[in-house]
Amino acid sequence: MRLSNSSERWGGVSQGLHWLVAALILAQGVLGLVMVGLPNSPDKIHLYALHKSIGLTVLALALLRLGWRLYAGAPAPLPGLHGWQRVGARLSHRLLYLLLFAVPLSGWLFNSAAGFPMQWFGLFNLPALAAADPALRAFAAALHAWLFWLLVAVTLVHAAAALHHHFVARDATLARMLPRGWLSASPSSSEDHRNA
Repeated sequence: MRLSNSSERWGGVSQGLHWLVAALILAQGVLGLVMVGLPNSPDKIHLYALHKSIGLTVLALALLRLGWRLYAGAPAPLPGLHGWQRVGARLSHRLLYLLLFAVPLSGWLFNSAAGFPMQWFGLFNLPALAAADPALRAFAAALHAWLFWLLVAVTLVHAAAALHHHFVARDATLARMLPRGWLSASPSSSEDHRNA
């Protein structure tokens, strides 16, 4: 598998980062929704610590993804896409990147304003983004929740678009983000898949 991106498809590094971040975001969503409903207990504290550590990991991976994207570039758009599809894809990708930074940072801000320590898997502490402040804590908590649901919505649109490309448009959009051979070519796009 080629590690770097080419003009036809995403390379192994981009694919790995994409699916790792997707899996971590899914885990974060489940973990976040479960932990807020738990009564105060050592288990709840443990889940919050895990949630914060995974959030910091997503933030670090988002930085890595952005750096790799700037270095390695991106495949050329598939031929036949409408102008509005290209603009929509570009805007949704930028919004996804923005949210990959904003959601963890808003959680970090909430944690700081609450006066809690910020640790990464118990290995080291990170500095607070702000002093303890009840008003800022309430604002950051609401912001974190709002940004999370916005991320969910944008991610669902992103996934729906990928599935539309594969099953309806029958092009190689989704196949380019998967290892070669994971998706069989559709009859109308066998050439696209052979080139992907």
